Amino acid sequence: REGYLISLEFPDYYAIMTYCDDAAIRQEIYEAYATRASDQGPNAKEFDNSDIMRQILTLRQEKSQLLGFQNFAELSLATKMAESTDDVLNFLNQLTEQSFATAKEEIAELHAFSNTTDQIETLNAWDISYYSEKLRQHKFSISQDELRPYFPLTKVLKGLFTISNTLFDIDIQPIHEFESWHPDVQLFSISRNGQQLAKFYLDLYARKNKRGGAWMDECRIRRRKFDDSIQNPVAYLTCNFTPPLKNQTSLLTHDEVLTLFHEFGHGLHHMLTKIDYASVSGINGVAWDAVELPSQFLENWCWEKSGLDLISGHFKTQECLPESLLENLLAARNFQAGMQMVRQIEFALFDFKLHLEFNENTDIQSLLNQIRDKVSVFKPPALNRFQHSFGHIFSGGYAAGYYSYKWAEVLAADAFSKFEETGILNSITGQEFLHSILEKGGSREAMDLFIEFRGRKPSIDALLKHSGMLE
Repeated sequence: REGYLISLEFPDYYAIMTYCDDAAIRQEIYEAYATRASDQGPNAKEFDNSDIMRQILTLRQEKSQLLGFQNFAELSLATKMAESTDDVLNFLNQLTEQSFATAKEEIAELHAFSNTTDQIETLNAWDISYYSEKLRQHKFSISQDELRPYFPLTKVLKGLFTISNTLFDIDIQPIHEFESWHPDVQLFSISRNGQQLAKFYLDLYARKNKRGGAWMDECRIRRRKFDDSIQNPVAYLTCNFTPPLKNQTSLLTHDEVLTLFHEFGHGLHHMLTKIDYASVSGINGVAWDAVELPSQFLENWCWEKSGLDLISGHFKTQECLPESLLENLLAARNFQAGMQMVRQIEFALFDFKLHLEFNENTDIQSLLNQIRDKVSVFKPPALNRFQHSFGHIFSGGYAAGYYSYKWAEVLAADAFSKFEETGILNSITGQEFLHSILEKGGSREAMDLFIEFRGRKPSIDALLKHSGMLE
């Protein structure tokens, strides 16, 4: 056959939605993607999982009541930082109030741009990503490939380790002789004052048969052994960056730099713990809606000039990121931040209300439509069946917990705002974060630890400020 076979895996779908000039192809792919496993679209009813969703929700409700809770949302919160269902709903409603006006302005700007560019009278769902990318290029003239030469992996790692040393007083050194599952893998030790605290593996490059994505996981957990000695933690940090050309270092996009800092933040949470009991050591026992705090927190240094000066340098000339590129990078950071915010709020509210209010009469599609009427600035077509492929809440562990993404963003932004007040590379504030958050693992309530560090409960203001929605 001639032509191309396009799968409905997200990287294929995203590429078509963002870059394909043919609107008819975009529409065809959108309709197939947005109706997966449902009663709509090209495979209508063939793989429809409507009954499976109801079975899952019914069993979750039954489980909750057996355990003494009124609904699955209450059960979910029993081990989370948020204290009540009202806390979660108030949090999401507050974010909606602060971001909805910005999102409306952004969608209006996109309408005007598409009309000026291609005389598009009405934006369809399959036009949003396409014209958003064109508008982003028009406003900021910056691409990830343009940034690559300034982020060679060797420079990024050196800067990351320098930032970690400055903030948390740790020395990170490579270990050259060790057993490994692949030649690309590196091993490092973490020590303080000559005493080894932990080790971590770095497996950073994509290769055949390797699982996609990026993650940090435990190889060993810090714990006190039966002979009273301490087993030091070992982590492995896995990414899927483009492998280097022969005799060169890998060149990273800024998005990949963010990914590396994110996973390293998880790694520090695991490796710098001082808790001796495995069940609450490192990331263990940490509330689900707080476990992303260290990872999202560390990403902030990728947006600060003092941080970028340490992690950037042209792979040939060692020149730091030019001022013009830096300005465009920072300006593009909050592009369509309001639209992204209300989209995440839509997912979070749908998930939470579905598990809070579900009963035998609940119409899942109607509930989603009601939430879209309240928070969405762009309504998808009637055939859209997003919920039928919402794997996060039906098979991915985020049931009644999707709000955690935004909750953790608030924690991370608010924690970082203390460094904005005292100094981006202030070692005293770094030590406070180390002692209050990183060392404590799941040994105390997440809210108590945050208050110990910040001196108060978390506020959404820092996130709104970082998102460009608050002066």
